[in-house]
Amino acid sequence: MIFIAKTELTLKLEREIWEATHRKGVFCCFEVTIGFWGKERVDYITYGTKGIWRCYEIKVSKSDFHSKAHNTFIGHYNYYVMPQELYNEVKDEIPNYVGVYIDGQCEKRAKRQELGIDEQILKDSLIRSLYREAEKIIKSDNPTEIEKLTRSKNRYKKDADDYQRKYWELMRIGQEKYGMRWYKK
Repeated sequence: MIFIAKTELTLKLEREIWEATHRKGVFCCFEVTIGFWGKERVDYITYGTKGIWRCYEIKVSKSDFHSKAHNTFIGHYNYYVMPQELYNEVKDEIPNYVGVYIDGQCEKRAKRQELGIDEQILKDSLIRSLYREAEKIIKSDNPTEIEKLTRSKNRYKKDADDYQRKYWELMRIGQEKYGMRWYKK
């Protein structure tokens, strides 16, 4: 298997689309391979409890947009996720039924389509891909590392807020005792 590192722009677009689409009742996953031995892969897919499938293709450049990589638009609603500059260059080439997300916002709404594949295949594909992601976490040396880092970050932010509050309290005391410009003398 060939591993190609994702660019910072790709990672940014992934975070933005995840932030824009994740919510209660919507199940989502990146890099969903369609079918058991499928050759097609959707960059990002969501399935809602109301039975709506949305497929997203992430494009970071004009050459990426025109690449031979298949755009797997098989959902009820299909979207490109791209930077504004790319959208400005290729907007006339985007089919009218395909929507566009830019900076985590829907710039162009998608039009509903019939599913391009049997729904059970989509469900099986999503389940396999979600399992793959869960397996990565479980097999990692420390599956709770992100949780620990998040707690650490929150603790450091609280400490920084406390230090800032104490700093301004000391500044106020100094100003009351020595005047407004006491610290510049």
